[in-house]
Amino acid sequence: ARGAAAAGGMAAAAEGKAGNGHAEGPAAEERGGGGGLRGCRGFLRRNALVLLTVSGVVAGVALGTAVRRASLGPAQVAYLAFPGELLLRMLRMVILPLVVCSLVSGAASLDTRSLGRLGGIALAYFLGTTLLASGLAVALGFIIRPGAGASALNDPRLGLSGDVPTSKETVDSFLDLIRNLFPANLVAAAFRTYATEYKMLLRNTTSGNVTWEKIPVGTEIEGMNILGLVLFALVLGVALKKLGQEGEDLIRFFNSFNEATMVLVSWIMWYVPIGIMFLVGSKIVEMEDIVLLVTSLGKYIFASILGHFIHGGIILPLIYFAATRQNPYRFLLGLITPFATAFATCSSSATLPSMIKCIEENNGVDKRISRFILPIGATVNMDGAAIFQCMAAVFIAQLNNVDLNPGQIFTILVTATASSVGAAGIPAGGVLTIAIILEAIGLPTNDLSLILAVDWIVDRTTTVVNVEGDALGAGILNYLNEKEKKEKEQELKEVNVEAVANSKSEEETSPLVTHKNQVSNTTSTADPESKESVL
Repeated sequence: ARGAAAAGGMAAAAEGKAGNGHAEGPAAEERGGGGGLRGCRGFLRRNALVLLTVSGVVAGVALGTAVRRASLGPAQVAYLAFPGELLLRMLRMVILPLVVCSLVSGAASLDTRSLGRLGGIALAYFLGTTLLASGLAVALGFIIRPGAGASALNDPRLGLSGDVPTSKETVDSFLDLIRNLFPANLVAAAFRTYATEYKMLLRNTTSGNVTWEKIPVGTEIEGMNILGLVLFALVLGVALKKLGQEGEDLIRFFNSFNEATMVLVSWIMWYVPIGIMFLVGSKIVEMEDIVLLVTSLGKYIFASILGHFIHGGIILPLIYFAATRQNPYRFLLGLITPFATAFATCSSSATLPSMIKCIEENNGVDKRISRFILPIGATVNMDGAAIFQCMAAVFIAQLNNVDLNPGQIFTILVTATASSVGAAGIPAGGVLTIAIILEAIGLPTNDLSLILAVDWIVDRTTTVVNVEGDALGAGILNYLNEKEKKEKEQELKEVNVEAVANSKSEEETSPLVTHKNQVSNTTSTADPESKESVL
């Protein structure tokens, strides 16, 4: 009877809906239009920062093109760049607390086994992708031959500066890298880096001849020793984890400091569109003759940017897809703001705050993974810089009509991969390491001024590829960590199911379990709750 009544009620409801269909139609359409408007408004609210940042880049190009015609002097150009300079100063201000606190809290939140496993995977990923980038750049250099048809390179209108980085011995460069891993003074490491310079000493030989001898001398130069700070923060985090209960207070301090720094970053991000507009605009105004530069060094610029496009648009997404079986371009879509920041600032370190914020909020990467891997990646992983350096080495070799042999090519690959580890995450940081590669293969460093002339163009795509490699590496590690966590949970469920099944078995071998079963059987009729507690 109840079934028949229910069927009758459903039929009546269907008739009522059919009868009122014409009345509900306009209201439904109105609701649909309102929902579409709300959806559009929600999309704009969610992606306001991305849209503003991209608009800032476009507005900067338009501003620079318009102001170029006014023929501003150096003082006026400096005033134009002032809002952009403020952005760079704010981003650099939060780098030190962000790197130290995020690495300490990240290392302390992971157990030693996970830390070693994730660190090993990250190191293999960083070295592998950097080697791939170096190989791609050398191959493109031999295919396109950017140095073969370079012309008008001595034209004064190119604005080539005579300030070429001092050539340094390859051995001293790697020794400096190791020295900077262990800073003598942590406070000084926040703003100074160890570097080897040379002093020429006059010596009299036994035969009576006078010779000049180059003596290496250690000095401190301006610039944060981020490599030493990264290593110290990692070791401190592991040490606090080992302390157990005694280290909890300090770990909570670093966690709170880190969260407060991220709040500051979220405030700074709203100034990014304005700063980017003036940074890009002032760079366009500063350039002497863009047309002449592109026609003279166009093949080199094209080859470098093509290498960045292939590596960042095809190779890195393929690695991410192979590791996770997920769409890499959807992952990258949530990182448009840090990519625009990297394009405008040319600094991996300055992009780090916005990258951490966006990769956690937009892509859902675990905080422990992102704040552990990204600061290391910003220091160690330089795929774009490896492409830039190898292409520059091949370009200068072709410019001097030097045919590179297999031994020199191998030296370029190894030296570029190793020297990109210590490359400073600042504008034009990669140019300093090209001198190491040229010295290693015996090429003159005089032509580095050509690289400096186009560095402001190529360095933008270089930085974008650098930070993209860090982000995809964090995504891969996050996926592997989640996968391992799910496998552990599945194993735990299987163990629990087996334990329950064994406890219900009639033939028990353990006297303790048998005793519990007997107790539960005696109490099952009297009190169900006591049975559950015994089980």
